[in-house]
Amino acid sequence: MRTFTSADDILAAVGETLGTSEWLTVTQERVNQFAEATGDHQWIHVDVERANAESPFGGPIAHGYLTLSLVPMLAWQIYSIENAKLGINYGSNKVRFPSPVPVGSDVQLTATLSEATTKPDGSVEMIVTQSLTVRDAPKPALVAETITRVAF
Repeated sequence: MRTFTSADDILAAVGETLGTSEWLTVTQERVNQFAEATGDHQWIHVDVERANAESPFGGPIAHGYLTLSLVPMLAWQIYSIENAKLGINYGSNKVRFPSPVPVGSDVQLTATLSEATTKPDGSVEMIVTQSLTVRDAPKPALVAETITRVAF
């Protein structure tokens, strides 16, 4: 766990790989819950029988936005920010889903602090490159730059 306690800590860590999360199994139950929460019931995600028969991936896959939504939970295993008055998710850059996440597969997140800048209000903006991989897959399932603003 990489812990930041000040703006200077963050600024000094630019370019650093912050770490890697534990493995998380993406279950059909999680996919179904995401479908319910978002209204995205596309068969390739939720119709297991049809996905097993017709999907080019050999079965159901997680929603791309489900994989993106796992980033905060997995990132909390990698790094934390202490002594902050406020931290907010400010957005994402360059979100890509290069390969699918088959239901039942294990995923893991690696985070790298790509940029950090001090903003005019004194807050620090962190751009963290997040890469979510599927165990034994040749390329990542998700690559995204997340933007966080932190005020100390």
